[in-house]
This record gives sequence, C-alpha cells and structure tokens, in this order.
Amino acid sequence: LSPSSAASDVYKRQVMSKTVLSINHLQKKFGKFEALKDITFNVNKGEVFGFIGPNGAGKSTTIRTLLGILRSSGGSATIFGKDVWQDSVSIHERLAYVPGDVYLWPNLTGGEIIDLFLKLNHQKHTGHTDELIKEFELDPSKKARTYSKGNRQKVALIAAFSTDADLYIFDEPTSGLDPLNEEIFQKHVLALKNNGKSILLSSHILSEVERMCDRIGIIREGRIIETGTLTEMRHLTRTLVTVQTRKPLPDLSTSEGVHSFKNSDNVANKASFSMDSDKMAQLMLTLAPLEIIGLQSTPPTLEDLFLRYYQKDEQGDGQNEA
Repeated sequence: LSPSSAASDVYKRQVMSKTVLSINHLQKKFGKFEALKDITFNVNKGEVFGFIGPNGAGKSTTIRTLLGILRSSGGSATIFGKDVWQDSVSIHERLAYVPGDVYLWPNLTGGEIIDLFLKLNHQKHTGHTDELIKEFELDPSKKARTYSKGNRQKVALIAAFSTDADLYIFDEPTSGLDPLNEEIFQKHVLALKNNGKSILLSSHILSEVERMCDRIGIIREGRIIETGTLTEMRHLTRTLVTVQTRKPLPDLSTSEGVHSFKNSDNVANKASFSMDSDKMAQLMLTLAPLEIIGLQSTPPTLEDLFLRYYQKDEQGDGQNEA
C-alpha cells in the first residue's frame, strides 16, 4: 500500500470505530403497510442522539428492530459492527434499554426486580444503585403491583443507570415521571455521555432533547427527513425579530425571507416579523441605514423546527414547508 492509501485506511478504521450504531435505508413492512420506509442515521461513541417524531411515525418500530425483536424487510442495521438480527445476543451484552411503558413482575418488589435486571446483564447491585434508588425516591420494598407508571419507569431507569453498558437506548423513558425526576434522568444521561457512553434517546419532550442531544434525527411517516446538530438545522426555520428605527421603517413584507410583517400600533417605526435565519445578514444591510434604536431577535427552537415539518397544509411534504 502507498503511504496515502495506508493513511486513508487508518482514517476509515478510526471513523468506523467511533460509529456505535449504524442504520442504512432500513425498512419494515407489516403486510402491505410500510411502517419504516427509509431510515438512515448513525450514533457515534460518546454522543447523545435524539430521535424525535410523533406517535406512529416509526420510532418504536425502529428501536424494536435495533433490539432484534423485529426483523427488517430491507436495508441494514448494525450495533458495534454486528448485525442487529443475527448477533442480537452478543449485542445485548453491551446494551441497556428502557421502554416507554415498563411491565414488571407483580409479586416481586422493586428492589428484587432491579437486582434481577442487573443479574441478567451480568452486573451487580452497587453503592451507585443505592444512590440512584434514593435519588429517584423509589421505595424498593414495595411490590411492583402497587407501583404507579412513574415508579415502574424508575425501576427500569435505576437498573439501566446501574448497568455498565456501551450503548443505552431510551424509548420515551420519562413518560410518567414528574419534572424533578426528569431533571434527575437528564443529569445521569449527561454523566453517561461524559464517560464516553453512547445514547439513543427517543422522546417527544423537545426541551429534553434540545438540552441533552448532540445531534437530532426527525422521523416522519417512516422516513428520516432531517438529521444534524440543532445549530446546523436552525437555518431551516425562522427567527422572530422585533426592530425599531429612528428613520421611517418601510414595509418589509415583500423582502426576501421576511414573513408575517406587522407594524406596531403604538410605537412609530417599530415592527415585528419572522425571518428566514439564512437571510438575516441581508436584512441587517437593509436596516442599518435606518438607524436602529432597538433590535431583538429570538432564535428558533427545536419545537419551531419540529412543527415546521409537521404542519399540514396544501404543500404536503414538510421538507418544502417554510
């Protein structure tokens, strides 16, 4: 091999070693119904990947396929470089999973179930487990049949956070938890990330995803329609702008990238509007000669971006909506 070719091979191995989970054009059919049409994304070592979409979009079907519960109809999916269907047993030895609705053995106590989960994963109950039980305020002496949905989630989360895994898959894990316990969950996910663990987080709580995730994948009707960091994706949505100028402010409604322009009823030369984020520089060139007195811009949130894709209008495909 030439030096350049050898260097290229080393680089490829380094990149591949950083990819913990890889999905390429994954498909899943139930009879004639296509639950998954085209799912492609990667989860890298030491990152939190947010997987968002409404109920029925295909999030749980994707995760069940990754877990080897369902067999794909097309495409491929690997975890740790192994096929998720053929090598599911060896993959599960390095994986922790929490579903959105946990079913437990009704006659076992919460503590017994946590220990059972740990034993099944070849792990032990440690001081860290006791700290988690205290932090989540779970009574481990009660029978599982007496637990609320939130307490059932706590049992699974405590077991998962007590497990030393390489990949953690959370499918709507905070469903049923109060805001305080959601905060505790987020703290421990970020601790896993800081320890170099990889996390796939499926969630409908957009603030949760926005706070924790390095990259985001948006699924719609069985397709991944956008992936990237929130910073990369913000250019696809709008910034809310309020501006006041010393000189007369013209009607900007016909300017490129300006939407919903409205003059203030009470203050002269003041208006509010939404602006395509990638047109902001052009807008500033227009406003600067007017002697800006005040300018407030509110950056788009993940919720803005998410809603953009799920608006139902005559344009149809969310990728073309603005």
